[in-house]
Amino acid sequence: MTGTPQRKYRSDYQASIYLIDRVSLDFDIRDGSTRVTARHSVRRNPQLIGTGGRWWLDGRDLRLVSIAVDDEPVADEALEVSETGLWLNGLPDRFTLTVVTEIDPDRNLSLEGLYRSDDMLCTQCEATGFSRITYFPDRPDVMSRYTTRVEADAERYPVLLSNGNCIESGAAGEGRHYAVYEDPFAKPCYLFALVAGDLGVIRDTFTTTSGREVALALYTEHGNEDQCHHAMASLKDAMAWDEATYGLEYDLDSFVTVAVGSFNMGAMENKSLNIFNTACIFAHQDTATDSDFARVRDVVAHEYFHNYTGNRVTCRDWFQLSLKEGLTVYREHQFAIDHGSPGVTRIEQVRMIRDVQFPEDAGPRAHPVRPESYVEMNNFYTITVYEKGAELIRMMAQMAGREAFTKAVKHYLDKHDGQAVTIEDFVLAIEESTGLDLAQFRHWYAFAGTPRLRVSSRFADGRLSLELAQATPATPGQENKPNFDIPVSVALFDDAGQVVRAPEIVRLIEQRETFVFDGLAAEPTVSVLRGLTAPVRLEFDQPDDALVRLMAHDSDPVSRWDAAQSLYIATLKAAVTAHQNDEPMPALGEGMMTAVAALLADPPDDRALLAEMLTVPSATQIGEAFDAIDVAAVEAARRYVKREIAARFEAELERLADAHAPSGGYVFDQVAAGRRRVFATALDYLACLDTPAIRKRAQAVYDAADNMTDRMAALNALQDLPGEEREATRADFAERFADQPLVMDKWLRLQAATEDGDTVARVRNLLADDRFDFTNPNRVRALVGGFVRGNPLGFHRADRAGYALVADEILRLDAINPQLAAALAGLLAPWRRYAEPYAGGMREALARVGEADLSDNTREIVDAGLGDQAGP
Repeated sequence: MTGTPQRKYRSDYQASIYLIDRVSLDFDIRDGSTRVTARHSVRRNPQLIGTGGRWWLDGRDLRLVSIAVDDEPVADEALEVSETGLWLNGLPDRFTLTVVTEIDPDRNLSLEGLYRSDDMLCTQCEATGFSRITYFPDRPDVMSRYTTRVEADAERYPVLLSNGNCIESGAAGEGRHYAVYEDPFAKPCYLFALVAGDLGVIRDTFTTTSGREVALALYTEHGNEDQCHHAMASLKDAMAWDEATYGLEYDLDSFVTVAVGSFNMGAMENKSLNIFNTACIFAHQDTATDSDFARVRDVVAHEYFHNYTGNRVTCRDWFQLSLKEGLTVYREHQFAIDHGSPGVTRIEQVRMIRDVQFPEDAGPRAHPVRPESYVEMNNFYTITVYEKGAELIRMMAQMAGREAFTKAVKHYLDKHDGQAVTIEDFVLAIEESTGLDLAQFRHWYAFAGTPRLRVSSRFADGRLSLELAQATPATPGQENKPNFDIPVSVALFDDAGQVVRAPEIVRLIEQRETFVFDGLAAEPTVSVLRGLTAPVRLEFDQPDDALVRLMAHDSDPVSRWDAAQSLYIATLKAAVTAHQNDEPMPALGEGMMTAVAALLADPPDDRALLAEMLTVPSATQIGEAFDAIDVAAVEAARRYVKREIAARFEAELERLADAHAPSGGYVFDQVAAGRRRVFATALDYLACLDTPAIRKRAQAVYDAADNMTDRMAALNALQDLPGEEREATRADFAERFADQPLVMDKWLRLQAATEDGDTVARVRNLLADDRFDFTNPNRVRALVGGFVRGNPLGFHRADRAGYALVADEILRLDAINPQLAAALAGLLAPWRRYAEPYAGGMREALARVGEADLSDNTREIVDAGLGDQAGP
């Protein structure tokens, strides 16, 4: 807590007055404290003439033991120390700086810097965690070569790890030992990593295209090794894919991964020493679902891909975060598409944008992909920076063509290898390599908000005129928006579903443009924004028969799914309105029923796509169709539609479940995962009918399951069906997996999402249980996050107790883990999107949080939520 939060602005960027060529770190790990001796080779930045002599070093929660310049203690008058760092005055052009600090990892509950997770010590330095280790210019544009010596008790910490190659190790006397690591590549301090603990390990090797053998090691707490083999296989797949796709060969002789139980993020790409949340490493059929397997695969790939797009070329400053994250998420997306169901993988990416990023763009924390200001950088690790940033990369790739874009990325990496650069440097490199004109495209990086793409068509005399128009709503601090460069994929089909005009990309540059398609024998069915070629809201009123044709025949899976979503949404909107007016629910739309019947009678070959197309839109998507979200009406409408579909197609859904029922041993591949997904979807629909037969069937599935995917399908089907079957399966689940923290997170989510009974009281009891680890982010996200996202009626209940619960947890967490507290505050901040009485209750809870003495992290989120929306 630093008093009045200080806002940082991109426009104020100045290069560091001093640069550090080499960093030598010595960690002396003892019970109760760790002494860090840092020795730096420093020189004045040659690009800054006439400056120097005074230098700021960041530092938080440190005890300064000593500080010396060229081995001479710094005089008191040349040193100014504060809670957030220190100033050094009267410095020469070149010198050696030696700083000795003491830190206490055991008391560091922020999970930044060096901290304890169970029996190991580990680091998390992005974005500014290194300043909790030693005084240092904690900024990404100061790149140095690191040598790290770690010394600790040999019995308690037999494994000592850091970045780079281990060049020396041995005994240090008195039962202690040491290891020395040297990283040959210059890196910013946020990529520094250290791990010390008593750990198990699995090992493998990877042979690069040039014939080098890379040693691979994955460390975890003893007993968890069998859950790490999928992650190791995924790493090798990612290494091979990056070579084959981008020609990027790994650049060191070893690559080490460590799985950590307490971790604020999903994973961290530290050079050669990746540190992961166990949730993004552990995957075994007994304890992980298919979606867990896919997440592990993709996150492992993402962090590996950072070796070049983030490590070898990094950010000049944190405003450029999407430079590395947007590009690497795009590469992760392409890897995932190449290793799973291409259509469904892209649908999942589109759903993430629509369900999470679009609401963020419409809320109090809306910000550009390249923000202009921030108070606390950790608050900008957002879906906008990551996922919308990836969509911007995808747009450029579509306009250039994938092969040309791949060459352009290589040009960018070659041009800026070893540098800290900006988003502008990246866009310029793409222009240089591809010849694209991206002048107007740059608006995507500078302006927040989701453009609305309005489409209308007119057909006459064999000519289709397709009019596209764009408009972007105001966002905090940005009232007026320019025209964006919007690539739009268009294809035309006849009534039989045959292609009459192959897919092509048109670029909407002006506010309104008309594109003409000649030589057509009859009016075609239009497929537009195929695959979500731009992160925009599409407004295109098409008749039901056209949507049914697109569902059946469109060659783009996203467009087929989108057509289904449009048919569902029309019926759901009518049901919401009926509930609000206390009227009888409307009959289900004929177009929607025709489409569902066609899907069940003639399903697509990709069974995962069938499951997606049968799934009713999320509550978020329904709510986004209204100016103000009425939670009770949305939930009532969604349940009504699901129940009516289940009743109308009960026999067909039972046959679907029978045809896709569990059989044979577990395999994680596209076909098997698709089968399990269809089975779970059918079971979920049938559970809406709440018959004794479906209860017994769900329990039988649970009892016979040889994998977590089928077991969770059964538990989810029983979720809102109180009775002996639900209680028996849940009791067995809790006992069977009591020693598996990640599986117990699933159990916590089930408890939080169950609506019958007093959910708030149940969640509070679990939070107070001695077995609940309040300092572990995974536990908090599972229980509190699971309550907010999985139980809307409980969270938004009339007595406001759900809001009060979340506010209490924000205040409790803020003192120890501001990052996690700020994330929870973000659940209350978008209160303006809700109808009354929900909006008033959420705002009241947020205001109560705002009365406290908060960390900068949480204060920034709360103030944005309570303010006049004049944010960054």
